[in-house]
Amino acid sequence: MTSQKQTSTSAKILYRPWGLVASVVGGLIAGQLFQQLWKRLDPDSSEDPPTPLQSEYRLPKVLIAALVQGALFSVVRALINRGGARAFERWTGEWPGD
Repeated sequence: MTSQKQTSTSAKILYRPWGLVASVVGGLIAGQLFQQLWKRLDPDSSEDPPTPLQSEYRLPKVLIAALVQGALFSVVRALINRGGARAFERWTGEWPGD
């Protein structure tokens, strides 16, 4: 059973700038992690991961890169947002979501 945490409007407003900064930082971290992960997944390629508009790559490779990138970005974003919300709650005593 999960417990619902109470949130005030002021907590949501105060959290917004922190959430925005955390999202930007999370995107940068996820981008770097994806570059490193792709090098391990495709060791034969010395180039950046394929993008949908690069005709020299076959569709399956483009789709795999997109799938890995999307999953990694989602996981990093969830970890950073959740950690930020927990830190905000420790500092203010209020949960910033819901």
